[in-house]
Amino acid sequence: MSANRYTYLGPEGTFTEAALRTLPEAATRELVPMVSVPAALDAVRNGEAAAALVPIENSVEGGVTATLDELASGEPLMIYREVLLPIAFALLVRPGTKLSEIKTVTGHPVAQPQVRNWLRAHLPEAVWESAASNADGARLVQEGRFDAAFAGEFAAATYGLEALVTEIHDAENAETRFVLVGRPARPAAPTGADKTSVVLWLGDDHPGALLELLQEFAVRGVNLMLIQSRPTGAGIGNYCFAVDAEGHISDRRVGEALMGLKRICPKVRFLGSYPRAGVAVEDVAALRRGTSDGEFMAASDWLARAQDGRA
Repeated sequence: MSANRYTYLGPEGTFTEAALRTLPEAATRELVPMVSVPAALDAVRNGEAAAALVPIENSVEGGVTATLDELASGEPLMIYREVLLPIAFALLVRPGTKLSEIKTVTGHPVAQPQVRNWLRAHLPEAVWESAASNADGARLVQEGRFDAAFAGEFAAATYGLEALVTEIHDAENAETRFVLVGRPARPAAPTGADKTSVVLWLGDDHPGALLELLQEFAVRGVNLMLIQSRPTGAGIGNYCFAVDAEGHISDRRVGEALMGLKRICPKVRFLGSYPRAGVAVEDVAALRRGTSDGEFMAASDWLARAQDGRA
């Protein structure tokens, strides 16, 4: 395995690269762009890279399905950390291009919903075609295949383009969440401001099936931050659920919730426990009564005494 290599969704100039470069260790790693999320993750699976940074959630469009599906299938991988990056687009064009001359535009499919209103207001006749990434869209503009691309302003220099318009976003404070993914290992120690990600499969489709899964978290006071259904590929109506929960697998409430899920689900895939980006320990909401590790241990001790006739 190349311990010094990190892959990311490329080509050069993507928001993913910008997010990766916010990590301190990126300065000492070989950063290798890949053509797709599956390619970036497969490089980790086959030992060509130690880790990959890929987008997993957008504050406008929700989960990035390519990443969720890759993490739910194939050889297991694990999330080690997350990165939040504010997202604003620039309209990149070949030098000298005027707004009135733009007839075709491109960008990543996830970008389109974030600039749809701006596009309707300023380029209502322009035809949109999706690219593999925003930076790839910039490359296609450089090659003359499109008139303009929505990408990060920082990509302009890489592809010899200019930013005709900057700070384009339909939603204020838009963010994308990225995750650093590696091969499975022991999770890092809890920080007090952590997140645990899992994928859950339903045993069978019956009334209340999803509620049964959610109750395993609810009765133990575990707050859910994301739940998204994804088709399993086994036919219409067959779904798995990607879940992000507050807390660390070593927290008693989280560990017992996962044990409960393992009892009722035919398959549970643990994707990791890792620090929440941008959240300090003092900002974490107080635990509900009865859900702290100390209270779980006290209840366990009480049960042991009861079994010994000492309760």
